[in-house]
Amino acid sequence: MTEVTAFPLVEVRGAPKQRGESYGEQARDRIRLSAGHYQAQLGRLGFDRAEVTRLVEVFLPRIAAWAPDLVDEMQGIARGAAVDLATVVLINARTEVLQLAQREKGVSDDEPDGCTGAVILPEATRDGRVIHGQNWDWKAECVETSVVLKIQRDDGPSLLTFTEAGGLARSGFNAIGTTITANYLESDRDYREMGIPLPFIRRRALEAGSFAQALKVVATTPKSGSNNMMLSTAEGYAVDLECAPDEAFPLYPRNHMIVHANHWQSQVALTKLRETGLAQVPDSLYRDHRVEKRLLARLGDLTAEDLKEALFDRFGAPLAVCRAPLSRDGDNLSATVAMIICEPARGVMEVAPLPALNRVFTRYMLEMDPEMQARFADAARAEPVRC
Repeated sequence: MTEVTAFPLVEVRGAPKQRGESYGEQARDRIRLSAGHYQAQLGRLGFDRAEVTRLVEVFLPRIAAWAPDLVDEMQGIARGAAVDLATVVLINARTEVLQLAQREKGVSDDEPDGCTGAVILPEATRDGRVIHGQNWDWKAECVETSVVLKIQRDDGPSLLTFTEAGGLARSGFNAIGTTITANYLESDRDYREMGIPLPFIRRRALEAGSFAQALKVVATTPKSGSNNMMLSTAEGYAVDLECAPDEAFPLYPRNHMIVHANHWQSQVALTKLRETGLAQVPDSLYRDHRVEKRLLARLGDLTAEDLKEALFDRFGAPLAVCRAPLSRDGDNLSATVAMIICEPARGVMEVAPLPALNRVFTRYMLEMDPEMQARFADAARAEPVRC
């Protein structure tokens, strides 16, 4: 691992191919390094370049039919980074491609990207504003292959997202105050059919013109595997959607917050499907409770600093909420790659790389929609409801 440095900001605007090309040019080295990690992993499974392209092409027609503009953007990214389109699709569909590869070989070669996320509603915060964040647990090497992407759009809300270089979206918020974070889930319904890879769904949710439309995108788009996606609006509400490939199960705030790790919580879901992921993430059973407990201690007076401290929790180390780089089977070096804290009403995202080793946050800003910003200002001037 090299010295920990801030994730670079990539700013783009224009038509899909134009902004994609600018993205590819600005993040060329990180895109190539990112793709190299996954190509090497697939190589260890016995897949050569032609076979990797075959796996990628399972998804490309589905993506093109569902979001042709995002294919145009990926073509631009490929041109800017001087790689082929399959390489960019691999980065965006890496979860699904790796799963297909492992299932073909009958092996499990990877640690899931875990994550612990939380959203705190205005009633529980000091200044009456939503705070939404997460720890992203994945390959420690991705500290060198991730970026913060700022997209200025003329045809919808602009957005700010933390993502792997070449990726279309992961965690972030848009100019009308919708924020999304995501967590690994697994069930016995996974990979029976192929759906839309997860980064495309998150990107579409951030492009949505309303919170309701963002919820619709996440809840109704067919997926290949399970995933948990937590959505909030700076207007003061949040819904967590535990998604099986073909069905979504909502969880609502409790004590004016939602905290989620990597196991199913919906009792409705657990009557209809079988949890299959806990063998890989047993620590999920305490990570969410650890964060929730720390937040409850300051309910009604919570700040972004309190959420950071909760996400820095080291109980159960090395398998903690915040984990230092840890060697796993197969020489996979796992870690909390980044801590991402969003305060959408302020247009602020703070990100710390490898937070178990580094507590320095970099602040990234997004210009918020003026009409929505006026609503946020009115809400902030109002006396918040104390718990």
